[in-house]
Amino acid sequence: MNTQAFRWTDDKSDKFWVVETLGSDLAVRYGKTGTIGKFLVKEFGDADEAVREAAKLVASKTRKGYLPYPGFDPLHQHYIDDPEIGLHRLTSHPAFRAHFADDLYYDCCDEEAPFGSDEGSDALSSLEEAFRADRDLDFAAFPAHLIVDDWDMTYLPATEADLDPDAVRQLVKVDEMNLTQSDMVTYATAFAQIKITGEIDPVLGQRALNALTRMALVVQVCDLGAPSEIQRQMHAHLKDFCLKVAR
Repeated sequence: MNTQAFRWTDDKSDKFWVVETLGSDLAVRYGKTGTIGKFLVKEFGDADEAVREAAKLVASKTRKGYLPYPGFDPLHQHYIDDPEIGLHRLTSHPAFRAHFADDLYYDCCDEEAPFGSDEGSDALSSLEEAFRADRDLDFAAFPAHLIVDDWDMTYLPATEADLDPDAVRQLVKVDEMNLTQSDMVTYATAFAQIKITGEIDPVLGQRALNALTRMALVVQVCDLGAPSEIQRQMHAHLKDFCLKVAR
């Protein structure tokens, strides 16, 4: 990571300013020290142009009296997307970038991608907003809260007992819409937690893996064709991350 962090302190304020480049993109984060701050992402023609712009911004800040901030550790920060740009690697935790490097994790159009569906996109934006307001947010409880309390709909968590083809077949018959929505929100929330914090609640992680498994079973019991390669990939990547964090 090409990250430079600076800090301004005086009798009235204590604030930070961070710039990072990645390829032809540049991100600035700023705010009161100790807060998440705000992100702004800019895209340039090439990597050299982004680096030159970063150097100009750094020179401007140092002229104003900002000093290097060696205590700023990117791995121990939280990341929230720039609302004007949306999904982006530079507004994702370094652990998320490293483990979930495929473009599908930053795809806002593919319905199967974590944040590509309406449900996944809404889950991410709602979670970012909720986390800004409450750093002690219960991530495992968030899918039920979003679907039941905010959307006034039914949440159907995928438990181990639900991962039986006959049980899935029956549930599809009586409530396929809520089943699908529940699973999509659950795994989107899991990926979103990692994207924001670099960590995963083990309960949420298992529920998300169950949700992806149940979605594959829906394809199987409804004879909808070949299993989804994207869902298989998401399951494998999420499982590997959960195991790595548990070690």
